[in-house]
Amino acid sequence: MVTSNKQIHDIDYDAFIFDLDGTLLDTADDLGAALNTVLVSHNLPKVSADIYRPAASNGAAALLQAGFGELWLKQEDPNTLRQQLLSAYSDNIAVHSRCFDGIAQLLLALEKKNIKWGIMTNKPSFLTIPLIAKIKTLQNAQAVVSGDTLEVAKPSPLPLLHTAKLLAVDPARCLYIGDAERDIQAAKAANMHSSTALWGYVPSEADALNWNADFNWQSPIDGFNHI
Repeated sequence: MVTSNKQIHDIDYDAFIFDLDGTLLDTADDLGAALNTVLVSHNLPKVSADIYRPAASNGAAALLQAGFGELWLKQEDPNTLRQQLLSAYSDNIAVHSRCFDGIAQLLLALEKKNIKWGIMTNKPSFLTIPLIAKIKTLQNAQAVVSGDTLEVAKPSPLPLLHTAKLLAVDPARCLYIGDAERDIQAAKAANMHSSTALWGYVPSEADALNWNADFNWQSPIDGFNHI
């Protein structure tokens, strides 16, 4: 769908749908702590935030690769390491995690305008549900779809289309916000408008701008321009 900037800005969205890690929540330090727990258990040094933060939106394998470096290629059983990471993370899932500055205000504004909002994440449901349960700001989400809710995850558009169905809204009247290229790809394929969350775990702003989202928000407060 080709839409001019003016037309895009003039749309009254019926729903905002958000990615979770790196968009609504800053979960990197809890994910990094879990990674460091695994590294220490294998007699390896801990890694700092500048190593684990860029991988925080990209799943367990990306985190383990960031932590183990070249040693990752020599692992005979990466699935065991993945389970160790997920177990360590699950045990301490919301120690440091918090909403990014401006998210609470944006969600409250959506609710006051009677604009629905939901969450669509590639995080598996056994982590998504307990994490959201610990974050008071996210309690009013009207739909939550995880990476294993369907048989496919992003960049497939199907989870986003399923989220729109749960919200009872036309996908074309939804705006999806995420901090990874697969988020923008999924939104385009679902015929939704998209915004890059530049405050999240994007590889760089220059890379993110090349994803060609409809919008590129520097802060959640930029969302006020679309409600």
